[in-house]
Amino acid sequence: MLEVCENGADIIDVAMEPISWGKIHPDVITIREMLYDAGFDVPEINMDAYMRARTMTQSFIDDFLGYFMGATNKETSSLLVGCGLPGGMMGSMMADLKGVHSGINMYLRNHNEPELSIDDLLVKLFDEVAYVWPRVGYPPLVTPFSQYVKNIALMNVYNMTQGKGRWLAIDQNMWNMILGKAGRIPGKIDPELVALAKEKGLEFSDADPQQFYPDALDEFRKEMKENGWEFGPDDEELFELAMHPEQYRRYKSGDLRREFEASLAKAKADALAKKGFDESDIKKAMRAGTQMIPAPTTGTVLWEVDPTEGSMAPATGTEYVTGQPFCYIETPFGQIERVNTNFTGKLIEVCVGQGQTVRKGDELAYIKPAEKEEHYPDYQPPIKRIEEEATTRQRERRSLGR
Repeated sequence: MLEVCENGADIIDVAMEPISWGKIHPDVITIREMLYDAGFDVPEINMDAYMRARTMTQSFIDDFLGYFMGATNKETSSLLVGCGLPGGMMGSMMADLKGVHSGINMYLRNHNEPELSIDDLLVKLFDEVAYVWPRVGYPPLVTPFSQYVKNIALMNVYNMTQGKGRWLAIDQNMWNMILGKAGRIPGKIDPELVALAKEKGLEFSDADPQQFYPDALDEFRKEMKENGWEFGPDDEELFELAMHPEQYRRYKSGDLRREFEASLAKAKADALAKKGFDESDIKKAMRAGTQMIPAPTTGTVLWEVDPTEGSMAPATGTEYVTGQPFCYIETPFGQIERVNTNFTGKLIEVCVGQGQTVRKGDELAYIKPAEKEEHYPDYQPPIKRIEEEATTRQRERRSLGR
């Protein structure tokens, strides 16, 4: 980092505790002191703000993020020195390797060749990244270019292990990087790739890369208005949709939230299972600090009525406020009784599915109470409801002359 600053870099990327060092960027405090000592003009760090951000990040780790962090993230690895890949890519890279590992070994078994361990494959991938990076012009190994370089190397390893050649699985985004359509590449493209591009009828470019992207902001703005979505400060929500349209739509639909909560519940259960907890103990641990929502009557549970896409129970992680409709129960007499939540919180577990029968007092779900109570718009406290019902009856008696 000192070297790039001495060569004219104005902005560098750093990290902060508790997510720094190891395979991650060094901490901003250390880098700031190093640059200051070397004579650079660097601003002071607001340590109060730093500690608030540090505390907030740690709370995320304790709550959910820690279940998805690799155990070796905080450990350095000399294996990364030669290939140049950033340490933050180790997690996704190992996941990718596991994905192709079985396919490679299946091919090797079928051809009576010795299988490769995951470590063997990792070394092959690092060697291939070191081979690929200079040949695609030394693009800066940051998102998305680091992923492009890694993916080219990964598919090269996969294909070469099966007796095929390199450069057989380069998608359009990777080609755009090589051709200069995502910006000017610092180095020189290898003649083999230049010839391959010519063979495919592809042209190199040094034009402004913005011209290769459609100017579709008005279309996204129209979509936001049609769906009633907030644009956010400085249109930041609009730009989120424009940059990540499919992911943003799934986020707004709630699909991503449901998938995340399901993944988190599984990760928590897996973590407890690794510690030796049985299924009963895991269920108790997952329900710790929650309150049960009991069935107020006997009947059939209706979480929703959706004849088009099918009815289903709410996803874990769904948040409820006091007095909000939770579900409905159809009694044996055909009456529909609404079940409301009597406190504010987040759904942790659903105990019955759509259309299942329950008896009065059975578990419907478990909700973890929130620290701050909020109320549904038409919510009335039980005492107020009783008082209003009594007042109504008194008025009825007076109107009848009783």
